[in-house]
Amino acid sequence: GTDFQGRDVLSRLIHGSKVSLAVAAVSIFVAGFMGLVLGLMAGYFGKAVDALIMRIADMFFALPMILFGLLFAMTLGPSFRNVIIVIVLTIWGRFARQVRGEVLSVRERDFVALARVAGASNRRILITHILPNVANSVIVLATWQVGLVILMEASLSFLGVGIPPPTPSWGTMVADGRLWIASAWWVSVIPGLAILVTILAMNMVGDWLRDYLDPRLRQL
Repeated sequence: GTDFQGRDVLSRLIHGSKVSLAVAAVSIFVAGFMGLVLGLMAGYFGKAVDALIMRIADMFFALPMILFGLLFAMTLGPSFRNVIIVIVLTIWGRFARQVRGEVLSVRERDFVALARVAGASNRRILITHILPNVANSVIVLATWQVGLVILMEASLSFLGVGIPPPTPSWGTMVADGRLWIASAWWVSVIPGLAILVTILAMNMVGDWLRDYLDPRLRQL
């Protein structure tokens, strides 16, 4: 069917999927890289570095995402770039906390101690010995965050502070049809179902990756 302006819903749904998935891909890559680097530093060096990075992460955890997005949009205006900035600042701490927890365990193992005795630099130990042991967790966490990021982008677009019109996104499409939900339900329901199916699919992929990348679970 079509929406209230005569635009084809299927075409907008397909084009909107590219926008929503592009936001998810860019946001998760940037937030994952940022969280990975800061998590490695916090877990490996500890003490003041750990305290500083984790307190900054706590500060961003305390920010309500919707309120932060509204404030950001009113200040700089809604755009693709600003949506990514809001999402990155909201989720990078998840990666940092996960990586920090893994590093705290890995840095106490014998192969790290042997690398220090052999004279390896901190940079070499982090990249060669610690990073490969935390990479699987980061990959699984990134997969799980896809659904969250799509939902965050849809929520911001629904409130009018996300992807600006006329660029279609799933959240904007849901918002466009909310006034005609009784007479033209497909305008809002179809993109809503697309969001639901994508989130469920990515969560299932994340569960599968967790089981596949964990050798203890593969032996069961």
